[in-house]
Amino acid sequence: MTAAQFADRHVGPDAAAIRQMLDVVGFGSVDELMDAAIPEVIRWHGTLDLPPAATEEQALAELRELAGRNQVAVSMIGLGYHGTHTPAVIRRNVLEDPAWYTAYTPYQPEISQGRLEALLNFQSMVADLTALPVANASMLDEATAAAEAMTLARRAAKTRGNVYVVDADTLPQTRSVLATRAEPLGIEVRVLDLDVEPLPAEFFGLHLQYPGASGAVRDHVPLVEAAHAAGALVTVAADLLALTLLRPPGEIGADIAAGTTQRFGVPMGFGGPHAGYLAVRNGLERMLPGRLVGVSRDADGRPAYRLALQTREQHIRREKATSNICTAQVLLAVLAGMYAVYHGPDGLREIARRTHRMARTLADGLTGGGVDVVHPVFFDTVTARVPGRAAQVVAEAARRGVNLRPVDADRVGIACDETTTGAHLAAVWAAFGIDAPAPPAAGSGAGTAGPAGDPLPARLRRDSDFLTHPVFRTHHSETAMLRYLRRLADADYALDRGMIPLGSCTMKLNATAEMEPISWPGFAHLHPYAPAEQTAGYRELIAQLQRWLAEVTGYDAVSVQPNAGSQGELAGLLAIRAWHHSRGDAGRDVCLIPASAHGTNAASAVMAGMRVVVVACDDGGNVDLVDLDAKINQHRDRLAAIMVTYPSTHGVYETGIASLCAKVHDAGGQVYVDGANLNALLGFAKPGRFGADVSHLNLHKTFCIPHGGGGPGVGPVAVRAHLAPFLPGDPLAGGPAAAPGTMTDDAASGAVAAGGSARPVISAAAHGSAGILPIPWAYLRMMGADGLARATGVAVLAANYVAARLRGHYPVLYAGNKGLVAHECILDLRPLTKATGVTVDDVAKRLIDYGFHAPTMSFPVAGTLMVEPTESEDLAELDRFCTAMIAIREEIDQVGAGRWPAGDNPLRNAPHTAEMVTADEWDRPYPRSVAAYPGSATAAGKYWPPVRRVDGAYGDRNLVCACPPPEEFQD
Repeated sequence: MTAAQFADRHVGPDAAAIRQMLDVVGFGSVDELMDAAIPEVIRWHGTLDLPPAATEEQALAELRELAGRNQVAVSMIGLGYHGTHTPAVIRRNVLEDPAWYTAYTPYQPEISQGRLEALLNFQSMVADLTALPVANASMLDEATAAAEAMTLARRAAKTRGNVYVVDADTLPQTRSVLATRAEPLGIEVRVLDLDVEPLPAEFFGLHLQYPGASGAVRDHVPLVEAAHAAGALVTVAADLLALTLLRPPGEIGADIAAGTTQRFGVPMGFGGPHAGYLAVRNGLERMLPGRLVGVSRDADGRPAYRLALQTREQHIRREKATSNICTAQVLLAVLAGMYAVYHGPDGLREIARRTHRMARTLADGLTGGGVDVVHPVFFDTVTARVPGRAAQVVAEAARRGVNLRPVDADRVGIACDETTTGAHLAAVWAAFGIDAPAPPAAGSGAGTAGPAGDPLPARLRRDSDFLTHPVFRTHHSETAMLRYLRRLADADYALDRGMIPLGSCTMKLNATAEMEPISWPGFAHLHPYAPAEQTAGYRELIAQLQRWLAEVTGYDAVSVQPNAGSQGELAGLLAIRAWHHSRGDAGRDVCLIPASAHGTNAASAVMAGMRVVVVACDDGGNVDLVDLDAKINQHRDRLAAIMVTYPSTHGVYETGIASLCAKVHDAGGQVYVDGANLNALLGFAKPGRFGADVSHLNLHKTFCIPHGGGGPGVGPVAVRAHLAPFLPGDPLAGGPAAAPGTMTDDAASGAVAAGGSARPVISAAAHGSAGILPIPWAYLRMMGADGLARATGVAVLAANYVAARLRGHYPVLYAGNKGLVAHECILDLRPLTKATGVTVDDVAKRLIDYGFHAPTMSFPVAGTLMVEPTESEDLAELDRFCTAMIAIREEIDQVGAGRWPAGDNPLRNAPHTAEMVTADEWDRPYPRSVAAYPGSATAAGKYWPPVRRVDGAYGDRNLVCACPPPEEFQD
């Protein structure tokens, strides 16, 4: 094997295919094409300083060595991260199955019914356990869910005050994220010990942790009633496993519930990714951020799932957005939801009872040994008081292979979970110096008693039922679960079936060698706040990845903390804002954003406390430099930044980018280059060297973390040296529960930055979704410098090949030098729609009949399709797509010529289900064969959509976002 072989497998077209493609495009070599496409003013001609490309075997061996340097201790740290058993049938058939992890966001509902049903299960699970009627399809983690709850409360509260009250027993990382998100918005976060301190005279929201970070379970009803009397809204951050035994937030009057579903079968992964959740009472559903799966109907009137209320998508609302959330944690939400489906309500109750019994037994042993247990009522976490001895106890427990949490010099926190055993309890007792009786068997104990036999108070116990839908009471054998997962996967279209030619989202190969390590215990089972000496392998992997990302982008420092591209945007803008403030330029608050930009840019700017000013684009799709000059002159003294995507969202290498950067810098602003399209630059240009000051990088696009049906993602922020002091900091820095040595270096510490402002905290864990960072590490390690440049060149070649083949059938809306596009091209259907009535939706749905996922619809220009073939698709697949698009154009001409009626033709009726084309009666003006096997489509491997075209408007008017009864699916 040679080291070059992985790039040979990642890049689809071989040398002969590349030669054919170049002939069509009209160039002699890929280098010649890139010289023509990329403006020389930004072109970089060096060689990337990366290790030589490794084979798959070499890279996996290095990753095993790194994983082996991590020590997987028994984690009893808690703080929202717990050991859990991932059922093998779910791990193998969801987490490790490309049918699930290579799927795209379900914007095309007809080919996404499987994962939409899985997400509806997740929403139903959250709604049932919290006793709140509406839950969304996941958030990025608990801390960001809590931050979204805070801003939701501000919008919905009757009072206009700016104070948000946070109970002191809230998770410290949540408090850090709340503080970061509140400050630019003018919100005052007031942390109070609500056991002894009264609520203030005026406040708009109250955040309660249930159970508390200390483990204490409190009766929050009086606080909820007091908050409502003051016109405020109440958020309860609740542990879903505890809610199987404890009275849920909805039953105590909470308006919002937030939290994480990590302990529902999702490994800790050194901090993520995990699916957060957000649920609300009736009346708040239209304000709920994130994605919401709903039940609509298809063209036959049968129930069908879709993303509901899609106009709420924050990238559509742009500067009017109330959140910058543009993604979710779909793959992890599916895992958590299936954990609930597999165990069912009885199984979850038993896991919760056993967890509580372990905590109660632990507390009994401590009190019996003379140790003071601080809180008499708890679920799974015990806080023990040992004056002056906390560090000694923690160190002794670590020596015995168990990690505890040092709360302060006098207190230790100990959390139990479903993996806790009697031997673990014995080790903890020994660390406290207690000669405990023989540990109980794993299943011993009964009831829900607290220490010394005190039961959970009746007012705190849950009496209501939950998870009553048949889906949670059916699939409890492995055979039943296996078949259920297969049925759902068969309903979907993912990269394992064929090409997903989505512009802007880079659906390229997610290699098995890149994916395999994320399930290894050395990466999967570490707590994010584990002692530094136990995480050496992870910290080296992260440091290497950050160095490599800095090298390929030309920046000086990188933080991987942001766990989505939108969060990377926010982190970058907060760094710019903090830099201006450190220089005494607090008045600089204007962010220029081109009209073509992705809407999260504007939303992130608003969240960072900036005012959005839109810059026009010219007829060629470029930023209008004349309008840019006018906007700079108008706002020169207040200009903070410009956010620009490069290559542009229109798929063009703009020649004026260097001039744009210079103009903004001359006016005192900073340049933010959105890294969404970095797949068109790697090895040929470096944003940090052609004038940009900061970028976020989409590791789930350019660097091969799979989309997972809409998450997970990682959005690192990369900056030049002057912005490095303002990169995200330690979520536990300065907090009472901070564990020492959890950060990699000073650049990621929680130290106070220049100008006196603390570093922002973007996500709940210091390194964000660290559990999937082995994927981009492996990609970079196996591709090497030459492989990355080769991938970029072939991606640009593939896009220009598609544009060249289709230009005679569909106008290519924008092009740059010599008529070339970058890594994507926009096909303009508007003239065809005007002439024939065939819409972009019709073409997208008809592509399903041909065996394709549609390109990106109506973004960034309404009535268009944006196509990005990527470097991973081979020539045969590119030709299959082009042939399908040409055949569809011929069908459009049939409609235009009047041979098929405008309202009854293969495009308007697409997609066609198997049931439709095999019905006894067929009264369409075209044959069944045209419906079922059009053009190049064949019967072999045919994908049949499970539903006909979904009625989106009906679903928005009749919002149903929990599992419907099975009777609705009967004829």
